[in-house]
Amino acid sequence: MSANAETQNPQQPANKKKKRKGALLLLAAVLIVIGVAWLIYWFLVLRHYQETDDAYVAGNQAQIMAQVSGSVNKVWFDNTDYVKKGQVLLTLDKTDAEQAFEKAQTALATSVRQTHQMIINGRQYQATIELQKTALEQAQADLKRREPLGAANLIGREDLQHARNAVATAKAQLDVAMQQYNANQAMVLNTSLENQPAVKQSAAELRDAWLALKRTEVVSPIDGFVSRRSVQVGSQITSTTPLMAIVPANNLWVDANFKETQLAGVRIGQTATVVSDIYGDDVTYHGKVVGLDMGTGSAFSLLPAQNATGNWIKVVQRLPVRIELDPQEVEKHPLRIGLSTLVTVDTSNADGAVLATSARQTPAYQSDALALDLAPANQMIAEIIRANAN
Repeated sequence: MSANAETQNPQQPANKKKKRKGALLLLAAVLIVIGVAWLIYWFLVLRHYQETDDAYVAGNQAQIMAQVSGSVNKVWFDNTDYVKKGQVLLTLDKTDAEQAFEKAQTALATSVRQTHQMIINGRQYQATIELQKTALEQAQADLKRREPLGAANLIGREDLQHARNAVATAKAQLDVAMQQYNANQAMVLNTSLENQPAVKQSAAELRDAWLALKRTEVVSPIDGFVSRRSVQVGSQITSTTPLMAIVPANNLWVDANFKETQLAGVRIGQTATVVSDIYGDDVTYHGKVVGLDMGTGSAFSLLPAQNATGNWIKVVQRLPVRIELDPQEVEKHPLRIGLSTLVTVDTSNADGAVLATSARQTPAYQSDALALDLAPANQMIAEIIRANAN
């Protein structure tokens, strides 16, 4: 028994060594296969994707400012409130604007009356001219009758001189009347009353006063949510005072800051996927590359880096790439400006351009909420002119 055991013991270490060697070879083979598979997968798939987590949601922010100065007496909305385009956000005290509006109405009425009087004076000057012409003709006729009598010494020289002086006086008075008429015509120039310069200037001032009165109500230019409200009731504001911001929930995009070493294959039109930290991997947004910025963040910073200094250290720069999101996905899962995201761009399609090659033919953004229709003001002006012209 002991002899057999002694003969078998040397074989056990040899078997264990052989098994361990086989396991290592199998593990090495598996690792090699995995490495080759990953290399093939990277060559066929992964190398066409660029990913960054230095990406944040961006969007429009409508900075609200009043168009006129005044004192705030009402604030209609607060932060996080939803507003629609054209809704009144705050109102200013109307007292000064109403006073200026009434003064402008009075000034227009006065201007119309004065101008109308000038037009009537033109007719008066024409009548005066005709009157002076008649007086001149009469003086000339008297002189013509007296000259033969004076030559025959039938009248005194003094009477003849008076007749001549009467003709000269009549000519001078006619000349004065014509100059007065010409001076008046230089002011009116046969122009209709509503087109007279003084009337048009007063009408423009009335429109300005009307606009200033309407603009005491500050309205929202777009649909969105109120943010960063700083205005308070009783505040004295000017046209340069920031009041609040309106942030729309739609038309959002992502600014993905890729390293410069990742941008060689990025083109406009390439598809991208976006995962936001607020929803996690449960929600994936789909978008596309719409443009690459023309400068890195350091290039547009307030104090750009001075790379010409002696202690320069190379730092890999990042360039913002704009990713347009699917509006329906954003509507279903709303985002907020500034949220962090993970962006992956598929660079397999290299047909797109690196930079935009066509100019926009339509405005990127527009709003008519701040435009005021001047038809009521023009109707008021027409009524004032008509009432004071008769």
